[in-house]
Amino acid sequence: MAENEKDKQDQPQDKKIIIDDDWKSQAQAEKEKLAEEVEQKQAQAGAGQGGQRELPEAGFTTLVSTLATQALLALGGMEDPNTKRRYVDLDLAKHHIDTLAVIEEKTRGNLSDEEAKLLDQALYETRMMYVEMAQHISESSAGGESGGESGGGQGPGGPTIQQP
Repeated sequence: MAENEKDKQDQPQDKKIIIDDDWKSQAQAEKEKLAEEVEQKQAQAGAGQGGQRELPEAGFTTLVSTLATQALLALGGMEDPNTKRRYVDLDLAKHHIDTLAVIEEKTRGNLSDEEAKLLDQALYETRMMYVEMAQHISESSAGGESGGESGGGQGPGGPTIQQP
């Protein structure tokens, strides 16, 4: 028998795995809560779009940024996402810049310092780009280019200039 006891001591004893059911149920509850929150956010973000897009919160910053972006797009500062080309439409750019100026005039004294700075910066940048583009078009026209659509002197990759 002494031999049997010695063999038992040499063999590893079966270790018991203790599973704490409490942490499992807690982890499952957290997982379900997170899944529910994600579903709610998706439903709020774009119920009509299947939750695939999230629109920015409507506010003054979004309004100014949207108008400045539209002005820059009209000045050839960005590619049209649909055509992958750049267009210059000075009339449209002027309209967006003038709209920003109206907002500045009508909100004077009612903006926080941050909002006023954002609006001033947007107006400055869009106005400077407008003047630069208008001068470029004027120089291109004086250089012998015909009216209508042109490459703006920029070659095939340059913006298409749209004139009324």
